[in-house]
Amino acid sequence: MTLPIVNIVSFRDGTDKPGIARDFAAAMEGAGFAVITGHGVPTALADELYATLTAYFDQDLAAKSAHTPPEQTKARGYLPMGIESVGKTLGANPPPDLCEALVFTSPHRAEVTGWNIWPDHPPALAGLVRDWTDQIVRLTHDLTRLQGLALDLPEDFFVADHADPALTLRFVNYPDQEDPPEPGQLRYGAHHDYGGLTILRQDGAPGGLQVMGADGEWAEAEVVPDSFVINVGDLLARWTNDRWRSTLHRVTNPPRDLTGSTRRLSMVAFTGPNEAVEVACLPTCQSADHPPKHPPVNAGEYVMGKIAASHDL
Repeated sequence: MTLPIVNIVSFRDGTDKPGIARDFAAAMEGAGFAVITGHGVPTALADELYATLTAYFDQDLAAKSAHTPPEQTKARGYLPMGIESVGKTLGANPPPDLCEALVFTSPHRAEVTGWNIWPDHPPALAGLVRDWTDQIVRLTHDLTRLQGLALDLPEDFFVADHADPALTLRFVNYPDQEDPPEPGQLRYGAHHDYGGLTILRQDGAPGGLQVMGADGEWAEAEVVPDSFVINVGDLLARWTNDRWRSTLHRVTNPPRDLTGSTRRLSMVAFTGPNEAVEVACLPTCQSADHPPKHPPVNAGEYVMGKIAASHDL
C-alpha cells in the first residue's frame, strides 16, 4: 500500500498553507494515514537515536528489567514482552504481542522528568531522547496548526488545547522471531490508536506496518526514507464526528522462510490535546443532516481507559 505522501515544507514556510491543508485533509478523511516529508526533524538525530536504542535493546533482560516500574504499566520505563495485548481493546483475546518497549510520558514537562525512568546506558540515550522530545513537540505544534486549516477552522483553533500537549514516546523493539508465534499472535495486534495524531518513524525491516483498506483487506505500508507516518487516533476521530478515520492497523510477523535479521525498531510518538481538554464534536464537522455521533469526553480519561483495556496482566 502506498500511503498518501504530503510534503509539509510549504506549510511550515508559509508559501502554500491552504494547498498542504487540503492534501492533509484528503489523507485523513480517506486512508486515515499520511506519510509526511519536509518535516524539519534532523536526519542525523533520528539515526543516532535509532542506533543508541538498538544498543539499549541489545542488553540482556536483567539489565533492561532494572528500568521496569513496579506497576508494569505502559506509561514509563522498560516494558518486557508478555505484558501487553493491544488486540484486547477490540474485545478479542489474542496472545501477548511480540515486542518490548521503552516508554517516556510527557518528557517535555519538567515536573515529570524525575517520574520517568532514564537508563544510564548507553550513556548518550537520555540526552538523545530529550533532543528528540524537543523535535517532536515542535512537529506536534506544526501539525496542530495544519490540523486546524485541514478541518476548515482557523489555523490557531487547536493551539491552546495543544500548548501543553499529551505526549508519550514509545520506542518499540520487535526482536527476531526464533520460534514460531502462537496462533493469532502478532508483533503488535490489530488496533486503533487511542488519542490524537500518532507520529511514527519506522524502519524497512520485514514484518512491518499493515493498514486495513476501505475494502477490508490488509496491505503493508510502503516505507518512505526520512519520513514520518501520521495517523488518526480514536479521540481525534470523535472530535471530527468520524470525518477523519481512525483506521485499523497492526504490525505483522515476518515470513518464516526469510534469512538474516528480521528485527524491527520503531520510534513512536502518541500526541493529543492536554489531558484536561473536553473533546466535543467540532462545529465544522456537524450539521442538521450530520448531528454529533459521540457525547463529549475528557481527553485524558478517554485515553487512559483504552490503555487499561490493553494490558495482559
